[in-house]
Amino acid sequence: MTDFKKLFLFLIVYFVITMAWAYPWHMVFFHDLYVQWGAFQRAEPIMQLGVVAILVQGIVIGYLYSKHDIERRKTVMDGVKFTLIIGLMTYTAMGFATAAKFKIEPVADFLIYHTAFQAVQFILTGLALGLIYRHQD
Repeated sequence: MTDFKKLFLFLIVYFVITMAWAYPWHMVFFHDLYVQWGAFQRAEPIMQLGVVAILVQGIVIGYLYSKHDIERRKTVMDGVKFTLIIGLMTYTAMGFATAAKFKIEPVADFLIYHTAFQAVQFILTGLALGLIYRHQD
């Protein structure tokens, strides 16, 4: 499979996994907690901005991974490790920076839930990344 096809496939899979995980987490299971903490300040989220953010993340992660350590044979676990490292950058912007900019109380509860959410998100998307880019003989 060409690099472009792998990137496009990862982008689709990243989008599907992220939406399938993020929407129920934030809008169904824990919506009331996020509102109570002050993390949600809009009655209706602007979904288009969320979609754009997910697409940009998927393109960047897939592109960087395709250029990372290109001489080495990649495994599924390499994809998980990579997304967890990249996920730390997303985590700091969506977790710590959000809590710093908005009146979110209690911050510790918000960060615990946010950590769990992002850990699962990046493990799942990392498995997909690793499967798509794994070395095949």
